Amino acid sequence: MGHTAPRDFAPGAGLFVRYAYPPNRLGYCGPEDVDALVAYGVSEVSDPGLRRLVTAFEGAYPYLELIAASAGIRDPLDRRVVEAYWIGNRLLTGVDMAGLGRSMTERFRSRAGRHWDRVAEAVWAGGLAHHSFHVFAIYPWVGLMREGRIDEPLQVLDRCRIRWGKVQAVEGSSVSVVCRHLVWSDRALVLTQPQVEIVQASPSVTVEPGDWVSLHWEWVCDTLTPRQLANLRGFSTHHLRLVNEELAVPLEAAAG
Repeated sequence: MGHTAPRDFAPGAGLFVRYAYPPNRLGYCGPEDVDALVAYGVSEVSDPGLRRLVTAFEGAYPYLELIAASAGIRDPLDRRVVEAYWIGNRLLTGVDMAGLGRSMTERFRSRAGRHWDRVAEAVWAGGLAHHSFHVFAIYPWVGLMREGRIDEPLQVLDRCRIRWGKVQAVEGSSVSVVCRHLVWSDRALVLTQPQVEIVQASPSVTVEPGDWVSLHWEWVCDTLTPRQLANLRGFSTHHLRLVNEELAVPLEAAAG
């Protein structure tokens, strides 16, 4: 894993691993060396080997580069930048719409095919360089749901977004949290009433009953401060509103 290599300490790299590991272990994104990613997450060592792993997340890392460049921050793995993408903070408002649009064009236009106009519309409707924007507006799942394919897309959307929950109990590696899930109602994504869910504890995060935590798939990523909780809720709600309202009208009707 390269622990003897010169270290360029970046606490944001370890934070990135906490959020990126859950989908990586399921094979959805990132490098194939899942074991190395786990080892880095536990040790919290930051070295060139970790940076190579992180840049293999081709979906997330370009957002970090965009946020960092817009804020004049040299390191895309600066903790403030990593937090902006996964949780949300004021750095997101510094990313201009044109810059986000160029990034989306370079990365997704050739792959989006007939869905590209919808991706472009999401940017101009107020999309921000936040993970919830990528999940709700860039992935094709909402479009599939509007075509009548509900179950799998809904499950992926609910698990892939970063959601928040309050810890109810901790038993070994299992954490009981109270959180809200997504449902598809009247052709819109809405949050359920709070309900109990059992998730996996992270070896690098200590949680206690009463803590607010962030969740990615079935995994606790981090504890949340009141500010972080408000930001995660706010940016997630912003992009839910965007897909439910701004992108709900078919492009042909909107053009007319």
